[in-house]
Amino acid sequence: MPKPYLSASEVEEAHDETSWGSLRWLASREVGNAEGLTLGRVVIRSGRSNPRHCHPSCEEVLYLLSGRLEHTLGDETFTLRPGDTLSIPPGVFHNARSTGEEDAEMIVAYSTGERDFVLEGSR
Repeated sequence: MPKPYLSASEVEEAHDETSWGSLRWLASREVGNAEGLTLGRVVIRSGRSNPRHCHPSCEEVLYLLSGRLEHTLGDETFTLRPGDTLSIPPGVFHNARSTGEEDAEMIVAYSTGERDFVLEGSR
């Protein structure tokens, strides 16, 4: 059974820094506190974008807390403002660019306990 509680120091251990921002994993099979979903907090620095990628075996939902994003989803582009939600089907390539003056912060959820990740062009 997954542990029901994750302390702030354990959340900090599940923190990944990237050239474009950061990912902080709040719940997942790997973190050890959820079997059937992955939950995280993502920051994309102003003017930066994450790489175009997909998640072949899980759905993703993101909720923008602050900042502004231009988010590609397949061949469509969406402008997200705080309070907006975007649902991404499994296997659809996507990425986000922070277009506001402040960093974009969002909550992301995946429909599996192990989020898979494939960069576009790597298959």
